Amino acid sequence: MSHGNYSYTPTNALTKWLDARLPIVRFVDEHLMQFPTPKNLNYWYTFGGILAFMLVVQIISGVVLAMHYVPHETLAFDSVERIMRDVNYGWLLRYVHANGASMFFIAVYLHIFRAYYYGSYKAPREVLWILGIIIYLLMMATGFLGYTLPWGQMSFWGATVITNFFSAIPFVGESITQWLWGSFAVDNSTLQRFFSLHYLLPFVIAGVVVLHIWALHVPGNNNPLGIDVKGPADTVAFHPYYTTKDGFALVVFVLFFSLFVFFMPNMLGHTDNYVPANRLVTPAHIVPEWYYLPLYAVLRSVPDKLAGVLLMFGAIFVWALLPWLDTSKVRSNKFRPIYRQFYWILMAVILILGYLGAQTADDSNVVIPWTGVELPIGKLLLSQICTVYYFLHFFLITPAIGLWETPDPLPESISKAVLAKKSGSSAPAAAA
Repeated sequence: MSHGNYSYTPTNALTKWLDARLPIVRFVDEHLMQFPTPKNLNYWYTFGGILAFMLVVQIISGVVLAMHYVPHETLAFDSVERIMRDVNYGWLLRYVHANGASMFFIAVYLHIFRAYYYGSYKAPREVLWILGIIIYLLMMATGFLGYTLPWGQMSFWGATVITNFFSAIPFVGESITQWLWGSFAVDNSTLQRFFSLHYLLPFVIAGVVVLHIWALHVPGNNNPLGIDVKGPADTVAFHPYYTTKDGFALVVFVLFFSLFVFFMPNMLGHTDNYVPANRLVTPAHIVPEWYYLPLYAVLRSVPDKLAGVLLMFGAIFVWALLPWLDTSKVRSNKFRPIYRQFYWILMAVILILGYLGAQTADDSNVVIPWTGVELPIGKLLLSQICTVYYFLHFFLITPAIGLWETPDPLPESISKAVLAKKSGSSAPAAAA
């Protein structure tokens, strides 16, 4: 995105001296303060800043917790309890970190689905999109590793079940599994490896986030209309317009976050994880954290272990192919009336998969939550139907609709669309 006639001028001797040697103030002013941003961004675009904030919160709280945590299978559970009871504000640190993971995933899902709705994955933002998917994969790995650290029942058995899936990989599966364990079963070596990797990966995520922001600043932001910026009239400086808007959204999100930390800190956890790990007692129902449940349902939808693992990872990697699977030349779903309906169907399918992932692995009939109404369809069959539709959406529906759908007319520019909206004009926008 062009910066027009932007020019940074140092204002005093110190900034002049620094600018000649390390132009960091110039960099911040150009890429944060004065960066030209489309003037029509809505509050769905604030989750990028919220995610950056949550990453900082998770890193800081995690580093402090690591000062008191003991990564040993006989001491880990008790060290977490000591943090809760004896460390000054240890309960707050732990609840912030544990619930922060859920807040992180809430924000990243809203960020991804917003980008999908407005077509932010299309040219020239393919690399930006792929880096975002890489960040999501790293978040999933980090969240799983962190979930094992309290060394409760769900931590231990979750680690056992998930790592065993790698054994289904032909030829090298057993070797990979034993490498993950550091032994021949999930034990102290596994816990120490997982703690080390859990400590490392957030800093890797931070590095990829820098690349993600860099990739964003090359083409500039997409916008709800999905049309390119035509000139300076279509943009405003990031500061103070979007720093103020993002700041307000962040305050609202922190209030939502605080609701869980202070009033229901254990709502998103599992009761079995407050029982010390016991390799001789298997929990009645082993489930991952809520943010993995749709993928867990996909994994369990087929009886073959290897096929389930391939489908689970395929359900993630298919998002990286989206820029090439979507054949439409129009970015935003605001102007794609047919595909917009399928977008919402996909969102419903993902929610259903999430619900099914939390259920027991038998094939009893589905019960509608909070109503007790039983549907005449088994949980396994519904999981299989939703999994098939999920992949059909990307590999068949998305390219097919892109070829024959007739989009609505696009506005001539962001500026004209904004002015028309403010004046209450109902005249149809001209095609771009």
